[in-house]
Amino acid sequence: MRVLITIMSLVLLAACSGADDFNPAPMVEVQRRAYVHEAPASISLYTIISNENGEGAHTALLINGSQRVLWDPAGSFRHPFVPERGDLHYGITEDIRKAYIDYHVRDTHHMIVQETTISPAVANALIAEAAANGSANRATCANSTSRILREAGLDVSRTWFPKSLMRDFGALPGVSTRKIDESNVDTSHNVNFGDSPTPIPVY
Repeated sequence: MRVLITIMSLVLLAACSGADDFNPAPMVEVQRRAYVHEAPASISLYTIISNENGEGAHTALLINGSQRVLWDPAGSFRHPFVPERGDLHYGITEDIRKAYIDYHVRDTHHMIVQETTISPAVANALIAEAAANGSANRATCANSTSRILREAGLDVSRTWFPKSLMRDFGALPGVSTRKIDESNVDTSHNVNFGDSPTPIPVY
């Protein structure tokens, strides 16, 4: 049993292990960078999966409500034009959305994107839940995301595992699913990360 617990702990620590020690962006910068997307209210679950062993490596949630934000619990994505407070990223324009996907997709990992439309009220409730959650602890990306979804009234189980959440999310009404890998990732995002155009994330 002790061996099993140790193995499970190592698996969880391999996922969602981005740096979580940073200063939250000033609210004035959050307000300045706020981006309102014209599409209907929706959520997109991003699940990053290892190409080597098929295990889930990370979970994130794109929320389009009164503004479009990205809940990236214990993630490593950073950009000077994307203010972040407590793992909630603001100013998610189309270029930034594509850059986030391109940042994670490489020869070692692919991404499953699951999207569904929701009411504006539910979308805004999710934004509020994510903001109230604060920074997620390492290895809790799926656990914190599933909790936020449940708090907003969506029928998913609380889980520690990205692929388990992916399966539950896929059973929600009207979900569309697509796989993004190196063969179809959109790199035309015009987002410069400095010396390295696509830095390798630390999961």
